[in-house]
Amino acid sequence: MTVTKGESAREGADDKGDMTGGAGVSGDGYTPSERRLARERYTRTRARRATAVAALSTLVTAAVLYLVVVNAPGWPRTKETFFSAHYAREALPKVLEGLWLNVRLLLVCGAAVLVLGMLIAVARTLRGPVFFPLRVLAAAYTDFFRGLPLIINLMIVVLGVPALRLQGVTVDPVLLGGTALTLTYSAYVAEVFRAGIESVHPSQRAAARSLGLTNRQALRYVVLPQAVRRQVPPLLNDLVSLQKDTGLVSIGGAVDAVRAADIIVGRSLNYTPYIVAGLVFVALTIPMTRFTDWVTARTDRRRAQGGTL
Repeated sequence: MTVTKGESAREGADDKGDMTGGAGVSGDGYTPSERRLARERYTRTRARRATAVAALSTLVTAAVLYLVVVNAPGWPRTKETFFSAHYAREALPKVLEGLWLNVRLLLVCGAAVLVLGMLIAVARTLRGPVFFPLRVLAAAYTDFFRGLPLIINLMIVVLGVPALRLQGVTVDPVLLGGTALTLTYSAYVAEVFRAGIESVHPSQRAAARSLGLTNRQALRYVVLPQAVRRQVPPLLNDLVSLQKDTGLVSIGGAVDAVRAADIIVGRSLNYTPYIVAGLVFVALTIPMTRFTDWVTARTDRRRAQGGTL
């Protein structure tokens, strides 16, 4: 196929238009070609069509699910038991009041988990035979608490520690529940940090040593900053999970959002407060989840473009 000089010039103009990024007259007087304008119109048309199809399919799916649910034989009883507007209005203030405890637990336990997880990860990556016992203890810690179900850990700490009647040891279920959450999640976070540390190429540490930095300085100023940046998305995912699991401290009697709903359920035998508590946790979790997705996408784009992680 023979390409004429005019067609070649038009193609070059198209490429220049792609680099300038958008239709219209640019600062240097460039005017997009008809081919570029047509391509942009086609792209916008496809985007609008895809949006319309997605919206229509969503509406159809929602309508089908609604009809299936409301036409179920037990729907009237289920609606009365789980979706009562009266009990929802009664439960919402109490649930929100208890939610403040969950938020405080998230902030305190989240900070403690990050610090303890970092220390355990550093202990597992220390080199030299003298640190072998420390590496074994750190590995045993992560293996044990990653394998132990969180609910069992909470029961052991919240119910078992007060039974020992130790002098000077708190019996507050909030503090004990926060301790159990920290013990479990620090094991998961430690593995995230360790993966980040080991993902940094050894040449980075060698370059730092060649500049006169000690092993400790190389770890602090070169390795750890890169490791933490690379592991931000999985760390945020762990914090999202921690945010939800703060509701488990209610097994020790702490009046958080879940326990506040449980009190109303025990009095009314209506399960609507559980639905209210669940929706409140969902509303609290969604912003952090979307932020995690944004950070993950941003990290992927920078990696694809060859940027610094």
